[in-house]
Amino acid sequence: MTTAKRVLLPGLAAVAVAAGAATAVAAMAMAAGVDFELPDGGESIPLLGFSQLTIVFGVVGLLLALALRRWVARPARAWVRMAVALTAVSLVPPFLVGATLATECALVLVHLVAAAIVIPVVARRLAA
Repeated sequence: MTTAKRVLLPGLAAVAVAAGAATAVAAMAMAAGVDFELPDGGESIPLLGFSQLTIVFGVVGLLLALALRRWVARPARAWVRMAVALTAVSLVPPFLVGATLATECALVLVHLVAAAIVIPVVARRLAA
């Protein structure tokens, strides 16, 4: 079985689960009073937006992982470190939009929940 086949289906399944989990975390944050309003445009991020963005960027991350696997030879542990580094970079944007501290923290938590679901599945499949 090729690497793409070995990684793609489990990776897509993990992205789908991560989208549901990210949306659930965002819903809990909204229920706790976090508004997800971004000052630049004055609009709030809708709940469905969390699912959509998790799916879009999860698939982008999955395709990026497959491309890197194809063109860059790395030991198995390096894949996990690279994924953690890219996740750390993805945590920066919530702090650049001028949102409230509660919104920033909730956005970071949503990112980390999605990453905690997708990264182990993809890293394990890439290392195999």
